Amino acid sequence: MTSDDDYVYDEENGEWMPASELAARRAAAGHVEVRDAVGNILQHGDQVVLVKDLDVKGAGKTLKVGTVIKSIRLTGDPQEIDCRHEAIKGLVLRAEFVRKRQALTGRAVAPSADKSRSGSPS
Repeated sequence: MTSDDDYVYDEENGEWMPASELAARRAAAGHVEVRDAVGNILQHGDQVVLVKDLDVKGAGKTLKVGTVIKSIRLTGDPQEIDCRHEAIKGLVLRAEFVRKRQALTGRAVAPSADKSRSGSPS
């Protein structure tokens, strides 16, 4: 018998349902939406960039604007994220001091519309 065949009684709505479905409902109910400084929704594994210089208590270091933090983890608190930085272990940042790093497309920046540098005489 697998766990999908096990039924459990959900006391909140008074129904019998598969254990996996009840676990998924409880996980969704505990889901907290975390937003960065500009309102983007953050998720586990996102990369973020600092928008302000931050003095890290106990480490004697300052993280500068533009520092990239890779692979964040959500803590369940809508205002905090758990991070890893090469110089600091156990770093917890407030979401208001970071913005989500947009994925790079690998596309070169488009040339400017200034045609005077095209090399052809006008």
